[in-house]
Amino acid sequence: MPVVDFAELKSLLVRDGRLMALDLGTKTIGIATSDVMRMLATPLTTLKRTKLAADLAALDQLVRKHEVKALTVGLPLNMDGTEGPRCQSVRQFVTNIQNHGTPALAALPIVFQDERLSTAAVTRGMIDDYDMTRSKRAERVDAAAAAWILESAIARLR
Repeated sequence: MPVVDFAELKSLLVRDGRLMALDLGTKTIGIATSDVMRMLATPLTTLKRTKLAADLAALDQLVRKHEVKALTVGLPLNMDGTEGPRCQSVRQFVTNIQNHGTPALAALPIVFQDERLSTAAVTRGMIDDYDMTRSKRAERVDAAAAAWILESAIARLR
């Protein structure tokens, strides 16, 4: 399925079904899912990136397990709204999902969500609200950033 905008995604989605968000980093992929009613976003896991085939297989397994209906992928725009090298990397990963992912993974509609400041916002919240140590934050920040991205996408779908 090609990349779609939010209006098109809204028309493609069935009434109930989970969404999944990806926060793609160079070393990890933060993953979050919504509930079936698409009201809440919850951090799920953080995958250590390895080879593309292994990354796609792990994503496919999670998509199947959680019966995901669409993917939201964080797009790391520059502060002025332009796209830089990180955006190119994210777009290439999405192209790889479409071209090399399993049929179930490649068939999902994909929408990009601006993720500017998501990691910073999540990290600040972890420090202020939970007084987490640096090592604990490092374990959880990518999945929490994916949940932040998914919350933004859910709000746009309403």
